[in-house]
Amino acid sequence: MATTITLSLLLGISALYLAKSYLSSTRNLDGDNALPESDHPVLKSHSTTKSYKTMFAEYPQIRTFYHPHSHAEKLQAIADLPLLVFVHGLGGCLPQFAPLVGSLVNIAPCFGIDLPGHGKSKFLPKTPEAYTIAAFCELWKTAVEGICKEYGHKKVLFVGHSMGCSISAILTTESSVPFEVVGFIGICPKATPPSSSESTSAKRFLSLPNPVLDLLRMLDRRGGVKSKSVERMAGKAAGMDLRRLQLAYNKSFKTPVWKRSALGCLPQYDSSDGAVGGLPGKDVWAKIQVPLFLIAGEADTVTKPGEVAKIVSFLKDPERENINGTITSNPLPNAMPIPDDGSMDNTTPQENPPNSKADERQFGALPSTSEISSHNSTVVKTAILPSPAAHALMYDHATYRTVAGLIEDFFVRYVSPQLSLGWQLQQLTTSGKWDVKNLEKWKKILPVSGPIGHPPDTGIFRALKTLREQDEVHTPSLFIKEWGSKFFAVIDISHDSPVYDTASLDRGGIQYHKFPTVSKVPPTVVEVTDFIALVDRLRAEQNSSDPTSTSDSSSTTSSNAAGKTIGVHCHYGYNRTGFFICCYLIERCGYRAQDALEEFARAKPPGIRHDHFIDTLFMRYHVGLKKAPTMSTD
Repeated sequence: MATTITLSLLLGISALYLAKSYLSSTRNLDGDNALPESDHPVLKSHSTTKSYKTMFAEYPQIRTFYHPHSHAEKLQAIADLPLLVFVHGLGGCLPQFAPLVGSLVNIAPCFGIDLPGHGKSKFLPKTPEAYTIAAFCELWKTAVEGICKEYGHKKVLFVGHSMGCSISAILTTESSVPFEVVGFIGICPKATPPSSSESTSAKRFLSLPNPVLDLLRMLDRRGGVKSKSVERMAGKAAGMDLRRLQLAYNKSFKTPVWKRSALGCLPQYDSSDGAVGGLPGKDVWAKIQVPLFLIAGEADTVTKPGEVAKIVSFLKDPERENINGTITSNPLPNAMPIPDDGSMDNTTPQENPPNSKADERQFGALPSTSEISSHNSTVVKTAILPSPAAHALMYDHATYRTVAGLIEDFFVRYVSPQLSLGWQLQQLTTSGKWDVKNLEKWKKILPVSGPIGHPPDTGIFRALKTLREQDEVHTPSLFIKEWGSKFFAVIDISHDSPVYDTASLDRGGIQYHKFPTVSKVPPTVVEVTDFIALVDRLRAEQNSSDPTSTSDSSSTTSSNAAGKTIGVHCHYGYNRTGFFICCYLIERCGYRAQDALEEFARAKPPGIRHDHFIDTLFMRYHVGLKKAPTMSTD
């Protein structure tokens, strides 16, 4: 009896000491233990609490998110857009998809729920059978079926993360689902269930009393934002913002929910060592017959990138060749790796970049991607984001733009061209550019930006809005009078015929070059290459004509000694103009993507306005991201 009391006292004192140490370390590292608000405005304003009843259980309070396409009524007659369904993983929640939703909500209706006990859903019911993989699949099927009936959706495209990939794989291959699955994005997927011995060990560990598991989890979180608990998900190279966010997610996930859900992921093994229930394996993944895109992080230790290779092996058809061969390192011809120091290769013309401040990390390579045709005659695309991308890559500020860009590209290429925001915006443009509304909007825009690029006093570029012959202010004659001494050339990238006399620029000593591109759509790889070549040629010509320049006439690297810049304009001078200029700063001047975006936004506020342009930029030039400009419907 005395021994039992003594042991209890020792355990109690130890627990109090550990709790005090943990809270102290968390406070010291987190800044008074202040945790970030993890929800997102889009989720907040489009979420409700619903009740769902399935054959396994009744879930009385499930957080449910639905965001219709903002132009659903206008697009309904011309487009059949799928419902994007976001399925989170074990211990995850909808806010982890918020960065992706922020981009994808503009191209298709979006839907998701928090599983019971996860995120903002109540931990009800508490029976173990309500937390198995089969029960979760049935809950998801019921929820998706209900939203499809309510809003008339017929097609579904799953976007899963971690355990959510396993749930999505089961629903994608289940013939009884009352909706058509047209695609599947799997982020950090798990290929096979735990083995018999792993399941036995896991079950033994999870059989420990909740207070003991609470204590062990508390020890795992010791160190707060620098704890093993955080680094396991976010990666050792994670920035402070991501660490704080991950700590908030980890602390909000309670032990009883974790225990039931983790047990529900473990299969039962029969006498012949066959897995029953739990996470799916080859028998499910091999049945997928829709376009599949698998994304992983090289530094992910939770679901290692090797899991992607396993899934691909399940789907490979040895009788068939790769669709486009295997693409490694650079998925796009002009997407160049950025060295760790932010500079470019010595063989590439460049200038001294500004001090990088976009993120605490730098990424030295682009995602390694490949595409195959599976034995089911469907495309299987993979992308492995280089280290330090980890399990949190879809909500890591350094990687989520790249992930969004890759997903959007996959949608358009393999699911439907109607999932292109550019295509949709073109269809929605019903009024002329010079009607009263747009003319007034155009007049309010800054005619000529500040200098863009290094050196800062003169720059390489200035962004313009298109000149207009009949305007009282921004007309060629006045432009030449005020700005003629500061411009060497003007590149008109608008698709339409110019609404001003271009010859007047030439007469005023400013070269005019027409470089037509399509509005609302990010410039293609070829267009970017041609634009850069044109600017290189103009700068070389300018340097050779500058009497103060001693550089070789073919050089594109010397500074603008004459103090003149190259003007670039589309209609308003934001999206396409900004995209081309940023590409040049990245490829020729050693800027990182975020630095280039900030440089353009500084000179032409608020910068690039369309999210899909920004996503495409980060997909092509995979580097750190601190923040992104907000989207406009411009």
